Amino acid sequence: MVLPVVAEHTASIKLRRDVTVWGSYMWGYADVGADIYTALGLVIAAAQGAAPLSFALAGLVYVLIGLAYTELAATYPVAGGGQFFALRGLGDLWGFVAGSALALDYIIDIALFATASAGYVNFFIPAAKLCTVSLGPLGSVNLIWALESLVLIVFLTWLNIRGIRISSLLNEVLGAIDIILESSIVLFGFAFAFNPDLLVAQIVNQFPTSYQFMYGTSLAIISFVGLESISQACQETRRPATVVPRTSIALIITVFTFAVAFSTLGIGLLPWQVFQANISDPLATMAHAIPYLGILAGPLAAIMGATILLISSNSGVMSVSRLAYSMSQFQLMPKWFDAVHPKFHTPYRTILVFSALGALATVLSFLTPSSLDTLANMYAFGATTGYIIVFIALFRLRLIDPYSPRPYKMPLNIRFKYRGEKVEFPVLGILGLVGVASILFMVALTHDIGRIAGPAWILLAMTGYFLYRGSRKLPLLGNLPRDWEKSQMAVLEEAEEFELLEQYKRALSRKGRQAKRNGDAF
Repeated sequence: MVLPVVAEHTASIKLRRDVTVWGSYMWGYADVGADIYTALGLVIAAAQGAAPLSFALAGLVYVLIGLAYTELAATYPVAGGGQFFALRGLGDLWGFVAGSALALDYIIDIALFATASAGYVNFFIPAAKLCTVSLGPLGSVNLIWALESLVLIVFLTWLNIRGIRISSLLNEVLGAIDIILESSIVLFGFAFAFNPDLLVAQIVNQFPTSYQFMYGTSLAIISFVGLESISQACQETRRPATVVPRTSIALIITVFTFAVAFSTLGIGLLPWQVFQANISDPLATMAHAIPYLGILAGPLAAIMGATILLISSNSGVMSVSRLAYSMSQFQLMPKWFDAVHPKFHTPYRTILVFSALGALATVLSFLTPSSLDTLANMYAFGATTGYIIVFIALFRLRLIDPYSPRPYKMPLNIRFKYRGEKVEFPVLGILGLVGVASILFMVALTHDIGRIAGPAWILLAMTGYFLYRGSRKLPLLGNLPRDWEKSQMAVLEEAEEFELLEQYKRALSRKGRQAKRNGDAF
């Protein structure tokens, strides 16, 4: 007998609601806000004078993704994020596919930002960047940088097992300091160092080829990946349906502003070749070139780059562990993964397993010519694949579940009747889907590693899914019976969203009366 979903959500040991409003914002900022520290050098090296345009285009797509996630996370405030939305709207198989793509994203998140964090540490140890050993056909490998990255991953694994409140506190303190620092760099940079003539000259004379521009734009999307962290922490956030819309919209505005401002300032401050030569610590290089502020800002930016990237990697550990925890609860993965630590109330098994995969990805990336570029390739593929499925799930959920209260709804909707119910279809969602699909096309076209390793990961994961479901005699292509209405009521009640719970009950009552009238008429 298959247990309904509501039973799965009422285990004796649950995730603890320890995340505050500021903590929710900082989970997102820790992941998304830190991305510019890594992406700035990679994108400018690829897109050259068109880097600000690459960031702006990717940023517009990010805004649409952010609006979709804001609606879905506020409507369905449970762990799982995009995987849960796909499961709820499209069924078990697509829920698993979305989950596997996002899991890849988070595993790479752990590896990429731990590596980038260590790179900023090496701003103070220039010799560490040059300390390489030859491993035959693999070329030169920087063992010190790789070891630094692995030590950071081990530390974050321990931190996350100890509890989300401790992990969240790290984000809150360091994130607040970073926002102040980034704002100072932007203000001082434009006031004392920005050269409009250099900006125009690089746009006009250093404009990339179409291939380079697409490659740069596909990398720029990594500056905006991570908003899902807020939805992953929903089940541990206090009053999530109320908090999530506020924190998500604030995060969208903050990150878009910083990404466009830094890329514009960078091209108007230094030749793009300087960023290419300092790809491991681009923000520190830029800050160091600002008059008056540079003597302090360069080292300070390196310190903050190391710390903010560390909490971004920390956000990856949190997100992938909650994602796998959610998938195991819905029998998309073995139940072994849904164990919660009896003392710390954290999904410790998923934290250990997926942090280990992040460490493995780190080691493998250092065996390639550029570890950062290799990891960025994979990061972009996982994110865009997952986002496409989430947009499709958003459309279907608008049609099949008009009853769940939506504290926030994407603007610009077309109203019509579907199966006797008034529904609204999001126009901006279509634009978002087209935008994300375009980015995925660029990734597939320009990223040699991403277009091979990304699909290979999903195919491998699907093989595991079919083997697991087959061994348990569960539907391979079909769905398990789930009482979504009971589950939604249980989630809203547990989250103390009592007003939304009453709205939902009234909507279900109206649905029941409508069904009765239709039955009587028949």
